[in-house]
This record gives sequence, structure tokens and C-alpha cells, in this order.
Amino acid sequence: MKAPNRFAIRLTALAALAALGGCLSPSVENSSIVNDPPPPTGNSAPTISGTPSSSALIDEQYSFTPSASDADPGDVLTFNVSGEPTWLSMNSGSGALTGTPTVEHVGTYSGIVVSVSDGSASASLPPFTVNVVQNADGSITLSWTPPTQNEDGSDVNLAAYKFYYGTSPGSYSNQVRVDSPGMSMYVLENLAPATYYVVATAIGTNGAESAFSNEASKQVL
Repeated sequence: MKAPNRFAIRLTALAALAALGGCLSPSVENSSIVNDPPPPTGNSAPTISGTPSSSALIDEQYSFTPSASDADPGDVLTFNVSGEPTWLSMNSGSGALTGTPTVEHVGTYSGIVVSVSDGSASASLPPFTVNVVQNADGSITLSWTPPTQNEDGSDVNLAAYKFYYGTSPGSYSNQVRVDSPGMSMYVLENLAPATYYVVATAIGTNGAESAFSNEASKQVL
């Protein structure tokens, strides 16, 4: 099997407009040994992770589902949200937080907390903010130097670039493919106000995709 291509891309954001057992305790009484039952095993608290989007557009669904787990077999997890605006609701079984804001909901909603409980212990995500806006007309201009060689020194045959982006570092919920290998600049458009984090990959003619570039960030106002 041919080794996958490895490209090096340096990405720059130029401009923007807009996480039992107990031991037996013997006691001696009348020359007989009595073993006390072991204490119950301690409960493990659940864990929760995920990064909600910080922006929402009117008349478009907002959605976020956290990931949660518990080390104790058989524990049933229940999700909860507090501080949420009226247009958001949560499915306590799946943790899905969804809602569609309308024009009267335009504004900033802070202090929203998503948590999970196993009935005995709970865990929460950090409080987050959702900014509801009417338009998503911001943009970010990206530029890069097209790679000419693979990491092993062989020539690279580029077919396309992919840009992955989102509103939290290391979390990229959106992507776009650009099938123009000769390009060295691209504009991400229709962005709602937020700080965006972007990485790029290069795709060879054999379909192999490089690792992520460095992460670039830019605030859209």
C-alpha cells in the first residue's frame, strides 16, 4: 500500500468583516469468627464534554448534543439545562439542546449550563453564551502557500484543499472543499458574529488527505 501523502500547510487568517471492595473486618466472639459484609462500592461521577456554538441565526435551528459517560455499569444518565432562553429546550434522555429563535429573540443569552446526573452525582459543562443574530454576513479571508513537496521530499500532486472551521478551538463543525489546487486565498462567507478557528488540509490526486495545518483564528463582528 502506498504511504499516504503528507503535506505541510501554514494557514493564516487575514481579515474579518463581520474539558472492593472493602476489606473483611473479622471480629472474634465466643471463639467464632464473624466476617462483616464489605462496604458498598463507591459511585463514580459521570463525565460530560462538548462545545456548544456561541451563535444562532433567527429562523434556523440551533442544536447541540453533549457527550457523556459513566464508569458504573447500569447507571442511567439524565441531562439537564439551566439558564436557557425560552426558545431552547432539552431532551433529558439524549441531552440534545435544540430550538429555533425568531426575530424577537435577537440578543445575547449568557450563563447557560448543561449538566448530566447518574442519580447520585453530576457533572456540568462550563457556562456558555449564545448570541442570536439576524444576519450571517461576516467573512474571513484565508491565505496560504501551496505545498510543493510531500514530507518525504517527493513531488506533491494536489487536487484540492479542505477548510475545517468552528467557534471553539480544536472543534470544527463546518467544512468546505475547494477544488482549485492553484489557489492561495479563499474567503469563508456567511458567518455569524463569533470567533472562528480554522484549519486546512491538502488533498492529493490519489485522494490522500494531509494532517491539519496550524489553527488560525479570527473574530467576526
